[in-house]
Amino acid sequence: MILFTLLILIIAFANANVEKIIFKGPESILIPLEHPNLDDLRIDRISPLHWSLRTQLSAEFPNDEAKKGKESWFLLDKLKHGQRYEVRVCWLATQPTSFRLYTHTLPTVFQTPNLITSLATFSESRQYPLEDQATSQHLTSETPSQSSILFLQIFAAADYYTMNQTLMKNVPPVDVDIILDPYIWNVFPRSLVPTAGYIALLAIGSWFVSGWIWEWLSKIATVDPEARLDVKTSTDVKKDS
Repeated sequence: MILFTLLILIIAFANANVEKIIFKGPESILIPLEHPNLDDLRIDRISPLHWSLRTQLSAEFPNDEAKKGKESWFLLDKLKHGQRYEVRVCWLATQPTSFRLYTHTLPTVFQTPNLITSLATFSESRQYPLEDQATSQHLTSETPSQSSILFLQIFAAADYYTMNQTLMKNVPPVDVDIILDPYIWNVFPRSLVPTAGYIALLAIGSWFVSGWIWEWLSKIATVDPEARLDVKTSTDVKKDS
């Protein structure tokens, strides 16, 4: 029964790919209000409360300027210091793509020239027109706050070959789900709790069922030998007649 369940799970995930990174939440830092600040970057945020993001990531074939593919940036916000997390990128197998995930602390990004340049380039591509900035969902907080945050850097490299020259020159964006999954007691991901509970129920149920089957077989094996002999004798008599 358990093997059958595992087979169903394998089939369910056969049509999707997953890439992930495991990390721990850094120490909390004071988020400044002075501009420019994190809100001005206009990048999507993922937090334990808003732990899933469905979006499209730009991809490209690796080249001399982008050996790992196209870069995208996200902000992991409201983490807990010392808490273990994992971020998963899930995408369809029908969109062959190679992903690489990296996390960086805020000081690391702002002190590393190539990282801050990459983040600035991505941020510029995310800027809204002036008339739309007032209605943007990335509004600046009114009061300073402390938060444990990390930057998430994702490289997306096209991983296919086709005779269609249009697809070779213009790589379509990849539909992905980006999931932030905290670990319970820093041991196993929270998303596995329902699966673990289901397997536990199957194991308990299988134990009771196996006990009932064993009891039934034991009763058959301990039938009175004389009764079995009478049954055999009556059968032989019928054959002779």
